[in-house]
Amino acid sequence: MATMKPDLEKRMKEAIAAVNSHNIEKFLSFSTNDIFSENLATGVVNHGKGESRKYFKQLFTAIPDFKIEPTLFFASGNHQCMEYVASGTPKGELPGGISATGKSFSIRCVSVSELREGKTCRASLYYDLSTMLKQLGVLPPLPKK
Repeated sequence: MATMKPDLEKRMKEAIAAVNSHNIEKFLSFSTNDIFSENLATGVVNHGKGESRKYFKQLFTAIPDFKIEPTLFFASGNHQCMEYVASGTPKGELPGGISATGKSFSIRCVSVSELREGKTCRASLYYDLSTMLKQLGVLPPLPKK
């Protein structure tokens, strides 16, 4: 991972640990009360900690083994970017209405965040939803040549 300021590195590691342990309150402690977050792949938008809490509760309930593994992180000014691999096996309906199929997924994601006074005030999540849906068996795989 890229070299970064020790306080940002500590914050990032604590936030990842919170996600991987499904500690929603700890994860939300890194956000402002008016956090705006959007999942560009599914179109799900959350305004404030209340909606974000509901989103993560649904996500962690649907995917009890959900975890992320960072591959790249960098920050510049009041913005930060993290690339990571998200994985798990959905057991229930995902945020955005995707039903469980019993199959696992492992996808590369990018999260771009804006900070205000050291906390995330805006977060945008990008990933290839079609790859995830193919892995889950919701979409057919591409034909082999």
